[in-house]
Amino acid sequence: KTLNPQWREQFDFHLYEERGGIIDITVWDKDVGKRDDFIGRCQVDLSTLSKEQTHKMEMPLEEGEGYLVLLVTLTASAAVTISDLSINSLEDQKEREEILKRYSPLMMFHNISDVGFLQVKVIRAEALMAADVTGKGKSDPFCVVELNNDRLLTHTVYKNLNPEWNKIFTFNIKDIHSVLEVTVYDEDRDRSADFLGKVAIPLLSV
Repeated sequence: KTLNPQWREQFDFHLYEERGGIIDITVWDKDVGKRDDFIGRCQVDLSTLSKEQTHKMEMPLEEGEGYLVLLVTLTASAAVTISDLSINSLEDQKEREEILKRYSPLMMFHNISDVGFLQVKVIRAEALMAADVTGKGKSDPFCVVELNNDRLLTHTVYKNLNPEWNKIFTFNIKDIHSVLEVTVYDEDRDRSADFLGKVAIPLLSV
């Protein structure tokens, strides 16, 4: 019930140069029981921003009215990565030595917020729900893995109810009480992705 909302939410995105540096932001009016209404959008071109500096930005909303106020910082961070299952970083001796050094007792108080790391292997899904109306009983599934505000996703496997992704996701753990969320969606190029299923795994249970 406001036209001047304050969210004060922080999101950590991990920039891979080969993917480009455009952040697309959309604003919606939430409606209970029916489809949300589109309010406007804006794009932030990160390639125009200097690094290691916080930029306060007032972005006018395209296709709508008003503007968004953002604080954007480009900074180096500990690696959050995606790799193929055939390239297992924990089996790399040099990588293992770096990890053991990083979490050795001598480094315990070096970075209090860095309490560890999590490696998730997303191998496959089986017997998914068919979501494509015209796809002859198939789906176009992709998997999203989230830990707090870190959000990584696999590629899409088209026309398949038993997809194999074979990806490794590595996250930094800042809070041992966090919950890992793994969600499978059906890609739909004409509208928002369809939900196919979800699991939630508390880190304390791992």
